[in-house]
Amino acid sequence: MLTALATPHTHTARQQYLELRAGVHRKLLTRLNLEALSQSDRTRAESEIRMLLGQLLSEEAIPISLSERETLFSEVLDDVFGLGPLEPLLKDAGVTDILVNTHQHVFVERNGMLERASASFQDDQHLLRVIDRIVSRVGRRIDESSPMVDARLADGSRVNAIIPPLAVDGPLLSIRRFPAERLKAPDLVTKQSLTQPMLDFLTHCVRARLNCLISGGTGAGKTTLLNVLSGFIGDRERIVTIEDAAELQLHQEHVARLETRPPNIEGRGAVRQRELLVNALRMRPDRIVVGEVRGEEALDMLQAMNTGHDGSLTTVHANTARDALARIETMVAMGATNLPERAIRQQITSAIQVVVQQSRMSDGTRRVTSVSEITGMEGDTITMQEIFLFEKTGITQEGKVLGRFRATGIRPKCCERLRASGITLPADMFEGVLEVR
Repeated sequence: MLTALATPHTHTARQQYLELRAGVHRKLLTRLNLEALSQSDRTRAESEIRMLLGQLLSEEAIPISLSERETLFSEVLDDVFGLGPLEPLLKDAGVTDILVNTHQHVFVERNGMLERASASFQDDQHLLRVIDRIVSRVGRRIDESSPMVDARLADGSRVNAIIPPLAVDGPLLSIRRFPAERLKAPDLVTKQSLTQPMLDFLTHCVRARLNCLISGGTGAGKTTLLNVLSGFIGDRERIVTIEDAAELQLHQEHVARLETRPPNIEGRGAVRQRELLVNALRMRPDRIVVGEVRGEEALDMLQAMNTGHDGSLTTVHANTARDALARIETMVAMGATNLPERAIRQQITSAIQVVVQQSRMSDGTRRVTSVSEITGMEGDTITMQEIFLFEKTGITQEGKVLGRFRATGIRPKCCERLRASGITLPADMFEGVLEVR
């Protein structure tokens, strides 16, 4: 029998109380048939859970307040119908990342900074049940034969899970959350992710059908910026999106969304981004938006940009704009080993006009640190010129990054193409400095 415990006041008593409540929770889950309840009518299931909770508390003679009883009731409901201990975190609009390092350790990111969360799972099996529930809802699977999976939640949040034997200490779960209302272009200016002239220039580039590459590290905000820039594509254009896990939220009327498929249990049936790109060319797209180029499909993406699908957008992992081009070159070589280096670079030069570098600062803020234009080739080298940049000048005692956005004063060569599309850029767009404090 569980020992009764009064409402705690000290830290030790509080810890004992939490252990007591966890014991009651475990007993409830043991007596409940979670699988059957999750398939039954929710009203009936709630009634059964509430009745069993009352019986258990009476049997154990546990003094527990009404509010604590309701909290326990909610936790069990989350286990039956939701994602268990993660539900309160998923309801917290301030949480942007949820990182589960085995069943004992849960971390969250708020305002760009990591912190420990009070949530925890009972054991690894409890965490595995939650992971299985997530991946099964989108037709994926995870087990010893396929111990890694990418999936998404109903709200579009990105999920990655990896379990033993690949995860040494226990199951690992990462959730990259996206707000129900995605950031819009004015929000990026308000949050000082970029300046109004930078946003105006990128807006005109998208509308004039220039091919744009967004580069940045993990968590730098590439997908958010891609979403914003995609919003400037005209409603009359047919857009085909290609992603590993569908995350983009385009609001145009004419959007065809494609998603890759992992192999089945026999190791067959996988559909990669490269196959989807080849098929997309047969779907009469005006623009192709690739969530992220990460392999040999880079060659097909460049060829699509060069064959009548101007104004396409994609992202790539890289630390600088120059590194982004080097990565694209390497990925193209993966799919076309006999293609000369110069030919690959010529493909890149003719396909991509603008490279946008997005970075995550040490204080958690995301900023566009460079907007560059590809101008051509000199010998075997791709030439670029920087139009806008962010210069870091220091850090405050509170850890906030100081710096300034600066226009380099160079008028881009693409202005002629923009003018041909009916867009005339003011001369002062490429001048000026904005301090960030």
